[in-house]
Amino acid sequence: MRILIIEDDETAAGYLIRALKEAGHVCDLYGDGADGLEAARSDDFDVMIIDRMLPGRDGISIIETLRREGVKTPVLVLSALGGVDDRVTGLRAGGDDYLTKPYAMSELLARVEALARRPAPEEAETRYVVGDLVLDRLAHKVTRGGEPIVLQPREYRLLEYLMKHAGQVVTRTMLLENVWDYHFDPQTNVIDVHISRLRAKIDKGFDRPLLHTVRGAGYMVGETGP
Repeated sequence: MRILIIEDDETAAGYLIRALKEAGHVCDLYGDGADGLEAARSDDFDVMIIDRMLPGRDGISIIETLRREGVKTPVLVLSALGGVDDRVTGLRAGGDDYLTKPYAMSELLARVEALARRPAPEEAETRYVVGDLVLDRLAHKVTRGGEPIVLQPREYRLLEYLMKHAGQVVTRTMLLENVWDYHFDPQTNVIDVHISRLRAKIDKGFDRPLLHTVRGAGYMVGETGP
Protein backbone atom coordinates (compact mmCIF):
# COMPACT_ATOMS: atom_id res chain seq x y z
CA MET A 1 0.00 0.00 0.00
CA ARG A 2 1.00 3.61 -0.46
CA ILE A 3 0.46 5.50 2.78
CA LEU A 4 0.55 9.25 3.40
CA ILE A 5 1.81 10.23 6.85
CA ILE A 6 1.35 13.78 8.16
CA GLU A 7 3.29 13.89 11.44
CA ASP A 8 5.56 16.63 12.76
CA ASP A 9 7.30 14.62 15.48
CA GLU A 10 10.43 13.36 13.70
CA THR A 11 11.11 10.57 16.19
CA ALA A 12 7.53 9.27 16.08
CA ALA A 13 7.44 9.59 12.29
CA GLY A 14 10.71 7.67 11.88
CA TYR A 15 9.48 4.85 14.09
CA LEU A 16 6.19 4.73 12.20
CA ILE A 17 7.77 4.73 8.74
CA ARG A 18 10.23 2.00 9.69
CA ALA A 19 7.45 -0.28 10.92
CA LEU A 20 5.25 0.36 7.87
CA LYS A 21 8.11 -0.27 5.43
CA GLU A 22 8.99 -3.51 7.22
CA ALA A 23 5.36 -4.52 6.65
CA GLY A 24 5.83 -3.92 2.93
CA HIS A 25 4.22 -0.49 2.56
CA VAL A 26 5.44 2.63 0.76
CA CYS A 27 5.29 5.84 2.80
CA ASP A 28 5.28 9.55 1.99
CA LEU A 29 5.95 11.82 4.99
CA TYR A 30 5.05 15.47 5.53
CA GLY A 31 5.74 17.32 8.76
CA ASP A 32 3.69 20.43 7.98
CA GLY A 33 -0.09 20.45 7.81
CA ALA A 34 -0.36 22.77 4.80
CA ASP A 35 2.13 20.73 2.77
CA GLY A 36 0.44 17.50 3.85
CA LEU A 37 -2.94 18.77 2.69
CA GLU A 38 -1.59 19.54 -0.79
CA ALA A 39 -0.15 16.02 -1.03
CA ALA A 40 -3.38 14.47 0.23
CA ARG A 41 -5.38 16.22 -2.48
CA SER A 42 -3.69 14.05 -5.10
CA ASP A 43 -5.83 11.10 -3.95
CA ASP A 44 -3.01 8.72 -4.87
CA PHE A 45 -2.85 7.02 -1.46
CA ASP A 46 -4.51 3.90 -0.10
CA VAL A 47 -4.58 5.17 3.49
CA MET A 48 -3.65 8.41 5.25
CA ILE A 49 -2.31 8.67 8.81
CA ILE A 50 -2.79 12.21 10.08
CA ASP A 51 -1.63 13.60 13.41
CA ARG A 52 -4.13 15.93 15.01
CA MET A 53 -1.75 18.63 16.24
CA LEU A 54 0.36 19.97 13.36
CA PRO A 55 2.16 23.17 12.38
CA GLY A 56 0.76 25.05 9.41
CA ARG A 57 -2.67 23.43 9.61
CA ASP A 58 -4.19 21.11 12.18
CA GLY A 59 -5.23 17.56 11.36
CA ILE A 60 -8.96 18.09 11.90
CA SER A 61 -8.97 21.01 9.44
CA ILE A 62 -7.07 18.91 6.90
CA ILE A 63 -9.59 16.07 7.10
CA GLU A 64 -12.60 18.39 6.90
CA THR A 65 -11.14 20.07 3.82
CA LEU A 66 -10.43 16.76 2.09
CA ARG A 67 -13.95 15.48 2.70
CA ARG A 68 -15.49 18.70 1.39
CA GLU A 69 -13.40 18.37 -1.74
CA GLY A 70 -14.52 14.80 -2.29
CA VAL A 71 -11.33 12.97 -1.31
CA LYS A 72 -12.50 9.64 0.13
CA THR A 73 -9.17 8.03 1.05
CA PRO A 74 -9.48 6.33 4.48
CA VAL A 75 -7.92 8.36 7.30
CA LEU A 76 -6.51 7.16 10.63
CA VAL A 77 -6.27 10.04 13.09
CA LEU A 78 -3.39 9.99 15.58
CA SER A 79 -3.63 12.13 18.69
CA ALA A 80 -2.52 12.50 22.27
CA LEU A 81 -6.06 13.71 22.95
CA GLY A 82 -7.96 10.60 23.94
CA GLY A 83 -11.17 11.85 25.52
CA VAL A 84 -14.54 10.78 24.17
CA ASP A 85 -15.27 14.27 22.85
CA ASP A 86 -11.87 14.36 21.14
CA ARG A 87 -12.49 11.06 19.39
CA VAL A 88 -15.98 12.10 18.37
CA THR A 89 -14.62 15.33 16.91
CA GLY A 90 -12.05 13.45 14.85
CA LEU A 91 -14.57 10.96 13.51
CA ARG A 92 -17.22 13.58 12.74
CA ALA A 93 -14.65 15.62 10.84
CA GLY A 94 -14.33 12.69 8.44
CA GLY A 95 -11.75 10.45 10.06
CA ASP A 96 -12.39 6.74 9.61
CA ASP A 97 -10.54 5.61 12.74
CA TYR A 98 -8.91 7.27 15.75
CA LEU A 99 -5.88 6.01 17.65
CA THR A 100 -4.61 7.61 20.84
CA LYS A 101 -0.91 8.12 21.55
CA PRO A 102 1.03 6.28 22.84
CA TYR A 103 -0.05 3.29 20.80
CA ALA A 104 1.17 -0.23 20.10
CA MET A 105 2.62 -0.47 16.60
CA SER A 106 0.96 -3.84 16.07
CA GLU A 107 -2.43 -2.20 16.69
CA LEU A 108 -1.68 0.66 14.30
CA LEU A 109 -0.66 -1.77 11.56
CA ALA A 110 -3.83 -3.79 12.10
CA ARG A 111 -5.99 -0.66 11.90
CA VAL A 112 -4.28 0.56 8.73
CA GLU A 113 -4.77 -2.82 7.07
CA ALA A 114 -8.42 -2.88 8.14
CA LEU A 115 -9.01 0.57 6.62
CA ALA A 116 -7.42 -0.54 3.35
CA ARG A 117 -9.78 -3.53 3.17
CA ARG A 118 -12.89 -1.41 3.40
CA PRO A 119 -14.79 -1.21 0.12
CA ALA A 120 -14.84 2.18 -1.53
CA PRO A 121 -18.09 4.05 -0.83
CA GLU A 122 -20.57 3.93 -3.66
CA GLU A 123 -21.52 7.15 -5.31
CA ALA A 124 -25.18 7.91 -4.78
CA GLU A 125 -27.15 8.27 -8.00
CA THR A 126 -28.48 11.79 -8.38
CA ARG A 127 -30.47 11.20 -11.56
CA TYR A 128 -32.52 8.27 -12.82
CA VAL A 129 -33.43 8.05 -16.51
CA VAL A 130 -35.74 5.55 -18.20
CA GLY A 131 -36.51 6.44 -21.82
CA ASP A 132 -37.69 10.05 -21.78
CA LEU A 133 -38.66 9.87 -18.10
CA VAL A 134 -36.16 11.68 -15.84
CA LEU A 135 -36.11 11.90 -12.05
CA ASP A 136 -33.63 14.47 -10.74
CA ARG A 137 -33.00 13.74 -7.07
CA LEU A 138 -31.04 16.95 -6.46
CA ALA A 139 -33.73 19.21 -7.88
CA HIS A 140 -36.49 16.88 -6.65
CA LYS A 141 -38.18 17.13 -10.05
CA VAL A 142 -39.63 14.65 -12.54
CA THR A 143 -40.06 15.24 -16.27
CA ARG A 144 -41.17 13.18 -19.22
CA GLY A 145 -40.39 14.32 -22.73
CA GLY A 146 -39.07 17.50 -21.14
CA GLU A 147 -42.44 18.32 -19.57
CA PRO A 148 -42.64 18.61 -15.76
CA ILE A 149 -44.72 16.08 -13.84
CA VAL A 150 -46.08 17.12 -10.46
CA LEU A 151 -46.08 14.28 -7.93
CA GLN A 152 -47.22 14.04 -4.35
CA PRO A 153 -44.46 13.09 -1.86
CA ARG A 154 -45.50 9.43 -1.68
CA GLU A 155 -45.85 9.20 -5.47
CA TYR A 156 -42.36 10.66 -5.82
CA ARG A 157 -40.86 8.11 -3.40
CA LEU A 158 -42.68 5.32 -5.19
CA LEU A 159 -41.38 6.38 -8.60
CA GLU A 160 -37.88 6.94 -7.22
CA TYR A 161 -37.76 3.40 -5.85
CA LEU A 162 -39.12 1.90 -9.07
CA MET A 163 -36.66 3.85 -11.23
CA LYS A 164 -33.78 2.90 -8.95
CA HIS A 165 -34.65 -0.70 -9.81
CA ALA A 166 -35.52 -0.04 -13.45
CA GLY A 167 -35.85 -3.20 -15.50
CA GLN A 168 -36.38 -5.31 -12.37
CA VAL A 169 -39.62 -6.65 -10.94
CA VAL A 170 -40.37 -4.91 -7.65
CA THR A 171 -42.70 -6.86 -5.38
CA ARG A 172 -45.49 -5.43 -3.27
CA THR A 173 -43.59 -6.38 -0.13
CA MET A 174 -40.52 -4.48 -1.32
CA LEU A 175 -42.64 -1.39 -1.93
CA LEU A 176 -44.36 -1.61 1.45
CA GLU A 177 -41.07 -1.96 3.29
CA ASN A 178 -39.08 0.63 1.34
CA VAL A 179 -41.60 3.28 0.33
CA TRP A 180 -43.96 3.18 3.31
CA ASP A 181 -41.25 2.21 5.84
CA TYR A 182 -43.42 -0.25 7.72
CA HIS A 183 -45.49 -3.35 7.13
CA PHE A 184 -49.04 -3.21 5.86
CA ASP A 185 -51.33 -6.15 5.36
CA PRO A 186 -50.00 -7.55 2.07
CA GLN A 187 -53.55 -7.57 0.76
CA THR A 188 -54.03 -3.82 1.26
CA ASN A 189 -54.90 -1.84 -1.86
CA VAL A 190 -52.77 1.17 -0.90
CA ILE A 191 -50.16 0.18 -3.49
CA ASP A 192 -52.74 -0.30 -6.23
CA VAL A 193 -54.16 3.15 -5.56
CA HIS A 194 -50.78 4.88 -5.71
CA ILE A 195 -49.63 2.89 -8.75
CA SER A 196 -52.82 3.89 -10.55
CA ARG A 197 -52.29 7.56 -9.74
CA LEU A 198 -48.63 7.39 -10.71
CA ARG A 199 -49.38 5.64 -14.01
CA ALA A 200 -51.91 8.32 -14.89
CA LYS A 201 -49.28 11.00 -14.37
CA ILE A 202 -46.25 9.48 -16.10
CA ASP A 203 -47.88 7.41 -18.89
CA LYS A 204 -51.12 9.16 -19.84
CA GLY A 205 -50.79 10.94 -23.19
CA PHE A 206 -47.62 9.11 -24.19
CA ASP A 207 -47.40 6.45 -26.89
CA ARG A 208 -45.28 4.04 -24.84
CA PRO A 209 -46.08 3.07 -21.24
CA LEU A 210 -43.12 2.88 -18.84
CA LEU A 211 -44.86 1.61 -15.68
CA HIS A 212 -45.83 -2.04 -16.05
CA THR A 213 -47.77 -4.46 -13.86
CA VAL A 214 -46.20 -7.91 -13.71
CA ARG A 215 -49.16 -10.15 -12.99
CA GLY A 216 -48.71 -12.16 -9.82
CA ALA A 217 -45.29 -10.64 -9.11
CA GLY A 218 -45.31 -6.86 -8.76
CA TYR A 219 -44.40 -3.85 -10.85
CA MET A 220 -41.61 -2.65 -13.08
CA VAL A 221 -40.47 0.56 -14.71
CA GLY A 222 -38.82 0.03 -18.07
CA GLU A 223 -38.93 0.96 -21.74
CA THR A 224 -40.32 -2.49 -22.49
CA GLY A 225 -42.68 -4.63 -20.48
CA PRO A 226 -41.91 -7.98 -18.89
